[in-house]
Amino acid sequence: MIQVKVSSEIEQVCPRFAGAVVEAQVVNTTFCQPLWDEIHELGERYRATLTTESLKEMTSIAATRRVYKACGKDPSRYRPASEALIRRMLQGKELYQIDTLVDLINLASIAFGYSIGGFDASKFVGDTLTLGVGREGEPYEGIGRGLINIAGLPVYRDAEGGVGTPTSDHERTKIQLSTTHLVVLINGYDGDRERVMQNARYIQDLLRRHAQSDGGQAVLFHG
Repeated sequence: MIQVKVSSEIEQVCPRFAGAVVEAQVVNTTFCQPLWDEIHELGERYRATLTTESLKEMTSIAATRRVYKACGKDPSRYRPASEALIRRMLQGKELYQIDTLVDLINLASIAFGYSIGGFDASKFVGDTLTLGVGREGEPYEGIGRGLINIAGLPVYRDAEGGVGTPTSDHERTKIQLSTTHLVVLINGYDGDRERVMQNARYIQDLLRRHAQSDGGQAVLFHG
């Protein structure tokens, strides 16, 4: 499996950080109706129980926002992806439909509130990812967003550079229809190892049901 390390920079701002990596062989498709039925069902449940203000109190989202602030980033300007996705649901807007793997990861992020990165592992340089903090002037092209300023954002880097932040993953390692080797990273800034692994097992279940996969392997990592 890919090796994931947590830098001292992250340990200083989030000593309790817990993450999980899911690595699996998959088959991607353009669209999966049963998956979208699950997404719509969750959206209805959230609209009945959450508001755009109360969702900030979800422990997984609140902890990510705290780490953004500790790293020097405004979480209302650079929203964690999980918060942005749930906000969109609560506002009655349809989520963007990309492809089955991306849609599946979005559902997993919405269901638990953790920011989750999904990558085509064949595009990684080297066999290790390290979670650190973005630097001033560090080049980073977010998927569909162009160049973004990741200074002060938590960022995973491979041997070439940044591949993922809780706000946006990088164009270089993005999932495509041709993706067969998937790596998913779950970011538990709330330190809840049990819930992080529940999220990982949920992803494995979704992969089995919607991506012609055996679910692969799931491993917890932390500082």
